[in-house]
Amino acid sequence: MAQLLGLTLLSLFITAILIVPFIDFLYRIKLRRQKQSTVDIFNKPTPLFDKFNGWKVGTPFGGGLLIIFVTTLIFLWSFGMLKVTIHPWELFVILFTFISFGLLGLYDDGKKLINGTGKIPFFGLRFRYKLLLQLLLALVPAVVLYTNLGYSFLFIRGIGLTNIGLLYIPFAAFVIVSFANAFNIADGLDGLASGLLLIALVSFLAISYSNVDQGLAAFIAILMGSVAAFLYFNIYKARIWLGDVGSMSLGASLAIVGLLTGRTLAIIVIGGVFVLEVGSSLIQLSGKKFLKRKIFPVAPLHLYFLKKGWAEPKIVMRAWLLGAFFAILGLYLASFK
Repeated sequence: MAQLLGLTLLSLFITAILIVPFIDFLYRIKLRRQKQSTVDIFNKPTPLFDKFNGWKVGTPFGGGLLIIFVTTLIFLWSFGMLKVTIHPWELFVILFTFISFGLLGLYDDGKKLINGTGKIPFFGLRFRYKLLLQLLLALVPAVVLYTNLGYSFLFIRGIGLTNIGLLYIPFAAFVIVSFANAFNIADGLDGLASGLLLIALVSFLAISYSNVDQGLAAFIAILMGSVAAFLYFNIYKARIWLGDVGSMSLGASLAIVGLLTGRTLAIIVIGGVFVLEVGSSLIQLSGKKFLKRKIFPVAPLHLYFLKKGWAEPKIVMRAWLLGAFFAILGLYLASFK
């Protein structure tokens, strides 16, 4: 455990040193939020989103790029210098998901700068194309988990391991894509998504450590440090945001961490606030599509509380508290006892 804590501190220290020059760099290359009129996936205007986020125009985004860079370098360094052991295919699954979803998000961020007028619904890529690319990327680690690492089971407290066979591949891909988008949706308030991620990672560090999965525990510990340093600059009022490069990468990686621990269903609980965020959006979109009306006054959930007049920091702090409760509950459900 001392070695893992050392990796967390090292990652935090390096990210903290680099982040201020990195923010200045983002300003110089003008990778900043543009003034735009956003629309949903049905190409309908979303004035409330613009109203509550208009003041954030000009703040740089792309902090996820620094997190990916620092975490990947220290993670690879830990194998040679600290003799951390990991199965080669497990290493592939972690880094492929972490980097490939980050690259997709980086492309999306670039498209948003080009299409700053809001002609692209919420994202730089049209939703259907983004979803297709996410599915293709998610299938790669899902197949490797099943064929090369032998994952074909779910753990359910009180029942134990349930083998689902080949169905594990579409299930794993669904989990990865779902959390990539859930994280993206939750990353709408300063510090919300990154704070919830840090809480969830603490839970999964405990699980991976109890599983004696040294490589996965090292990745989680390193990622925790980098996210913690980023969070210092991301809380209200944020000096930097993750951007899609960070939200897609971190959301997909959170799913991979859950899958690799073997406690797949626990991730739904540990990441419970993310599930609530994406669930409220899906219900709202379903109502518009099939009932031709809104189910909620506004979605996702954090936007609803903004509309009710809650201050942004209050929403974030209460979400963190709820996230901590879900993390404890998820740890309980992940226990074999």
